[in-house]
Amino acid sequence: MSETTPGVIYMAATPIGNTDDASARLRHQLETADIIAAEDTRRLKGLCSRLGIAPQGRIMAFHEHIESERATELIAAAQEGQTVLVVSDAGTPTVSDPGYRLAILAAAEDVRLAPLPGPSAALAALSVSGLPSDRFVFEGFLPRKASELKAHLEGLAVEPRTLILFESPRRTAATLAQLSDVFGGDRRAALCRELTKTYEQVTRGTLAELAEFAQAAPVLGEVTLVIEGAPKHAQQSLPDLAQAALALSARDGIRLKEAASQVAQGSGQRPNAIFKAALDAS
Repeated sequence: MSETTPGVIYMAATPIGNTDDASARLRHQLETADIIAAEDTRRLKGLCSRLGIAPQGRIMAFHEHIESERATELIAAAQEGQTVLVVSDAGTPTVSDPGYRLAILAAAEDVRLAPLPGPSAALAALSVSGLPSDRFVFEGFLPRKASELKAHLEGLAVEPRTLILFESPRRTAATLAQLSDVFGGDRRAALCRELTKTYEQVTRGTLAELAEFAQAAPVLGEVTLVIEGAPKHAQQSLPDLAQAALALSARDGIRLKEAASQVAQGSGQRPNAIFKAALDAS
C-alpha cells in the first residue's frame, strides 16, 4: 500500500438555495484553495460575491463534458501538494453532478480525498417528507427514453426502501403519472420543490393525488420526489420479483443472478428462487 500524496482534493457541498447554509469550512476553502474546480464558474463567482469572498486560487470549469480530461490535471496538482476544491452548482459533488470520475481516479492514485459536507437536496427532502428514513435509496434522474423508463420503474416497483428521485419541473407531472401507473396510485409520496429558497414547498399525498396536483398547475423550480417503499405484499410476489430482476439486469447490464440478489433484499424471497423464476420467465 502506497502513501497518500501531500495535497488534498475537497469534495465540497454548496448551498442548494439559501446562501446562509454555506459552512465556515466552505468559506475558508473558497478563500484559500489553490484551485477551485467548478461545474459553472459564473455560478461560483456569484456565490462568492454573495458570501463576500474573493478567491485567491485559480478557478477552472469542471463540468461533465470535460471532467475526464480535467481530472488528470487536478490529480497532478494534488500530487504536487496543492489544495483542490471541487464544487457543483448546488449540493454535493458526485451526487448527480460531476466529480465521481475524479474521485475514482484519486482513490486509484492514492490522492487524499476529503469530504466538506453540507447541503444535499436528497437528504433535505427526505427529512421533511414524512416517510420512513431509516432505509432509503437515491435514484437520481430517471431515464428519458420511454422504453428505458418503463423497465426502470418496473424494477423499482418492488423496492422496499424509500425512494428519492430528482426531476425537472417540466417533466414532473408526467413522471408522477407514470409512477402512479406502475407503483399504484395509493403509494405515499412527497413533492419537494425549491428547498431552502423563498418559495419552498413540500406537498404530501398519494402518487395519484400528486400527479393530479402537478397536472393542475405548472411545477416550477428544482424538484425532488420522495416515494414510499413497496408494501410487503408487493415485495413477496415471486413473479413480480422475477420480472424486476429481469428489468434490473437489462437496465444495468449486470448478471441475472446478481440482479436477483439485489431484488431479494427485504422481499422475503430467497435470491435463488427469484433467479430460477426469472430464468423460467425469460
